[in-house]
Amino acid sequence: MRVSVIVPTHNRAKSLKRLLSSLDLLEGLESAAGEVVVIDNGSSDETRSVLAAENTKPRKFPLQIVEEGRRGKANALNRGLEVAKGDVLVFVDDDVVADRALISAHIECHRTTSFDAVQGRVLPGVDDEGRSSDPTRLLQYNIPFVDYGDATCEGHTLVGANMSLKRKVVERVGFFDTRLGPGAAGFGEDTEYSMRVRKAGFTIGYAPRAIAYHELDPARYGRAHYRRAAYRKGISRSLYRTDSIVATILPNLIVDCTRYGVYRLSGNAEKACEAEGRVIKWWGCLGGKMGQRRLISSRGTT
Repeated sequence: MRVSVIVPTHNRAKSLKRLLSSLDLLEGLESAAGEVVVIDNGSSDETRSVLAAENTKPRKFPLQIVEEGRRGKANALNRGLEVAKGDVLVFVDDDVVADRALISAHIECHRTTSFDAVQGRVLPGVDDEGRSSDPTRLLQYNIPFVDYGDATCEGHTLVGANMSLKRKVVERVGFFDTRLGPGAAGFGEDTEYSMRVRKAGFTIGYAPRAIAYHELDPARYGRAHYRRAAYRKGISRSLYRTDSIVATILPNLIVDCTRYGVYRLSGNAEKACEAEGRVIKWWGCLGGKMGQRRLISSRGTT
């Protein structure tokens, strides 16, 4: 079972270097005739020099570096799919650190279960100064967090920070939607892809031992970033979901506004923050749908 690790990157030279150092310690990649494919998505920081230096180091597995000039994570992922040779394709973000068993756990899950796609665990890592997260304030770090427990089980969605697909899935489902994700709408390229995976009749599993630790970035801390991200998630959702404004968006907006008020009055700050995020997401979705309607209307009159 050949394995390709696909890493899209954009202007995160320091983070990428930490990730590549962790990949050097992986268990199972060499025995799986593995490769690491890094796609530089138009970086303007020190990424090129970091990759040039990394490419001169002796490794147990080949490191392939390619460039994708079209802006957007989905474009970089699609470029990685074009050049990767693996039977199993493992995707990790450039701001995570891989646990030593990440690859071996993905491989084990594919070999011992009938799952066609696998979601790994994503846990909080540390910041640049080595400080860990406060488990009571995880929402404030604004990072993906995936932890469904210690048992392998069926899942329903994929988070791109740490996931894998069998080659046959890509051959049937195709490429990622380039309207979505960082560098485009902002979010949703992994969620939309997992919807197509399920629609094509494939199953998604969860591998608890396939762990990636997401770095903590102070630039992402706090409610201001949380609100901006929630709005972009709503905009992104409006592009790939067929939510009805009257039947879905407005009712959910009203319900979550009510929940937000109740949690604020009861002093439950964490739940209030979650509800606020949902309110902003639905508001972004509404804005996205209305924007699409205006665009369609203007095109119809020209």
